[in-house]
Amino acid sequence: MPTITFHQPDGATQVLELEKPDRIMQAALKNSVPGIVGECGGQAMCATCHVYVREDYLEALPEIGDDEEEMLEVTASERDPQRSRLGCQIEVGAPGLESIEVDVPEEQV
Repeated sequence: MPTITFHQPDGATQVLELEKPDRIMQAALKNSVPGIVGECGGQAMCATCHVYVREDYLEALPEIGDDEEEMLEVTASERDPQRSRLGCQIEVGAPGLESIEVDVPEEQV
């Protein structure tokens, strides 16, 4: 079963067990995860689903596309050159990525 662990800035942790593969942003919105806004609905056009991927999972991620790269330049919280990604662009449960842990930034907008 795919899982996503969200670590909040205040130290709280929320673990989602997914019934089927889903993108981080969509799963967060369906489960009311604080700090994930997803204003554009997953089109890589707003950067309000910015997350910091924990280092153990970085190698399993797909490459950053041009649209995602552009949006990561305008995140509300500081971009981490290695760990910052848009949650709408990462599908958990896809081959090679059955689970992931992410840190939620302090602000999205």
